[in-house]
Amino acid sequence: MERWRGRAALVTGASSGTGYAVAEALATHGVNVIGCARRIENIEELAKKCASCGKVTAIKCDLVNEDDIVHMFQRIEKEFGHVDIVVNNAGTFTHDDLLTGDSKGWKQMIDLNVMALSICNREALRLMFKDKIDDGHIINFNSIAGHMNSQTGHNAFDFYIGAKHMVTALTKALNAELRQKKTNIRVTSISGGLVQTEVGGDRGDLEKMRELSPGQIRVLQEKNRFPAQAAKDMADAVLYVVGAPPYVNVRELTLLMSPIG
Repeated sequence: MERWRGRAALVTGASSGTGYAVAEALATHGVNVIGCARRIENIEELAKKCASCGKVTAIKCDLVNEDDIVHMFQRIEKEFGHVDIVVNNAGTFTHDDLLTGDSKGWKQMIDLNVMALSICNREALRLMFKDKIDDGHIINFNSIAGHMNSQTGHNAFDFYIGAKHMVTALTKALNAELRQKKTNIRVTSISGGLVQTEVGGDRGDLEKMRELSPGQIRVLQEKNRFPAQAAKDMADAVLYVVGAPPYVNVRELTLLMSPIG
């Protein structure tokens, strides 16, 4: 991690849950973290907490608004020049099946899980290319849903599974485009399952699936016999991926907890 000390990393949805854990882990290793979310009070508190080891900058940004994203990157360009690491943590889940689902919920998933991720990557790469950064790293927080058959028996997951399959495909395509440009910028998909985190935080927390009640989450855990992961597990995965030697490209990392019983 020493080679990232003093360099800049953008973490989306950094106000709580996994995003907060990732921002804290990177800052602890001396990375200058830019945390964005709709509500930034927790990120500002993290900045005070990590003042002795790394700089944390909070930027208010609604990631379903492209103008907000563009303005955020304009500020990043002015204050940092570019970002060296991007962690696309922000995401959402709505409890809508394909037969009766609310199209607003579907659109929310596409806008945040797919469009915001793609726009952030486009703008980050623009700045990397401008400053001739050849060893940057983009991490897309995916899900095991992005690799599974849609016939899960849980209809409420079906549109979410489709959206995450898009993230899988887009990550592979971005890797291919970067290889065509002969750059060493790496792209990684990190896929986890259910993650334990506080309820009611920012929309940018992919793992919350906030439309599910705690009881529904417990039922899913029991049915699938897999315990929920800790936010720290996902943060450790980010450190593992960016800490790999520059000549190693970890394109996909999947985290599954051991089955119960």
